[in-house]
Amino acid sequence: MKNKNLFNKKGLKSYRLSLRNRSTSAEAVLWDILKSKNLDGRKFRRQHSIGNYIVDFCCPSEKLIIELDGDPHGEYHKIEEDANRDKYLESLGFAVLRFENRFVFQDPEYLKNEIRKVFNKKEDRSDKPVNHPGR
Repeated sequence: MKNKNLFNKKGLKSYRLSLRNRSTSAEAVLWDILKSKNLDGRKFRRQHSIGNYIVDFCCPSEKLIIELDGDPHGEYHKIEEDANRDKYLESLGFAVLRFENRFVFQDPEYLKNEIRKVFNKKEDRSDKPVNHPGR
């Protein structure tokens, strides 16, 4: 992330604060799981802006974004908008996980395990020895 102007733009600050103050019940429950390094010691931020987008949760050290989707995301135009947004965020090196709100309430362990899979993939890549041809 070479461009510091990409994150938490000042022009979006009041909107980010508004989103934090009006969080859904699913966002509040997931935040309890993620805040204060509760999940495997990883620091998460909520309602974090990247470019012109505000993501629900972001773990900068893991380059992981978590989005919770409610009913509006089931509409075709919203699905397309989400796909374009995800492509942009992925082009910056982020992994994007999307979950329906119901998973937060019905199966939080599933949610945690899916997040941990991203952590483990990163750890697996960093543990592999670098192959230097010609040595």
